[in-house]
Amino acid sequence: LLDGLAASSELQNIEQVPQRLIASDSRLSMLERIEALEEFIDSEIGDTELVRLRHIEREYGIRQLYLKYEGSNPTGTQKDRISFRQILDALRRGYEVVTFASCGNYGVSVAFAAAMTGVRCIVHMPASSHSPRVNEIKSYGAEVVFVDGDYEQAVAESSELAIREEFYDANPGGENTLLQLSAYAEIAEEIYDELRDAPSHVAVPVSNGTTLAGIYRGFVRLHRRGKTSKIPKMIGSSSYGKNPIVYSYMKKSETCVDLNADSIKETAVNEPLINWHSFDGDMALEAIRESQGCARHASDRAMVRTARLIRDKDGFQVLPASSAGLCALLDIHRESAFPADRYVVVVTGKK
Repeated sequence: LLDGLAASSELQNIEQVPQRLIASDSRLSMLERIEALEEFIDSEIGDTELVRLRHIEREYGIRQLYLKYEGSNPTGTQKDRISFRQILDALRRGYEVVTFASCGNYGVSVAFAAAMTGVRCIVHMPASSHSPRVNEIKSYGAEVVFVDGDYEQAVAESSELAIREEFYDANPGGENTLLQLSAYAEIAEEIYDELRDAPSHVAVPVSNGTTLAGIYRGFVRLHRRGKTSKIPKMIGSSSYGKNPIVYSYMKKSETCVDLNADSIKETAVNEPLINWHSFDGDMALEAIRESQGCARHASDRAMVRTARLIRDKDGFQVLPASSAGLCALLDIHRESAFPADRYVVVVTGKK
């Protein structure tokens, strides 16, 4: 369960992607290169599986529980949705270098997307990071810069480099926020396409809060267009005591409050979730409150147990941290049973 992620298919090998030869060839017209990348995005990114967790439904007495499995994206996470959109944006705007900070999964995703187009990729990572995906990042030709400090410091140094050298800045909380939200909003549209309405609740693991905020924005847009009868209640969940979004919700703070950086301790399980500052935390907090949802903590033990439950009962291998949303959903259901409706949890991982 702690092996981390791997690409969901043979696409892990960049050499096997036919569109790469066109998208990365600087001798071709920009239109040809962009069309090749768009073709890959249309055929391989998103449109992920939405499956019933029937065994967990029966065990816990939930009427209809669905798993939105983002592990079927090329590098195994929902990060591919924003990575490829940003590399496409960089290509259109004439950037030759992209920089950003990551602790692992996002780094692999952007490095893979950059390798598709021949864009130079510089990944800033905390020196203390022990992500098993560093070698994978390097295998796609990305440059890894280790930073003395935490993830937030890595973001700061990467953004400073982008300003100084006029590189494309793919960090959270910057000018690409709307593009990232729009990419994640597609998750809501895909859920609607399958269910033909919004579910009662959507549970999402949170770190910076971008995924949850984007999904909420997607459902708001669908509701405004008259496509859905309601907006689902958003549930955000993260590592116990180590995420500003959950902390701020539980403390009834109007805005997302930063935590004490010294109190954040990384483990093999919680690393994808922890941070003392959530770059899109205010938007995620607003989404939770406006939808009348909630935020919950999840312990490492609970996340490992829940990931194992998904694997053993319904056959999906997921990253333990990504099961935080299901942890929260099941906890709420235990306290007060949900009525008969439809419930969706978003996870990443590998089969």
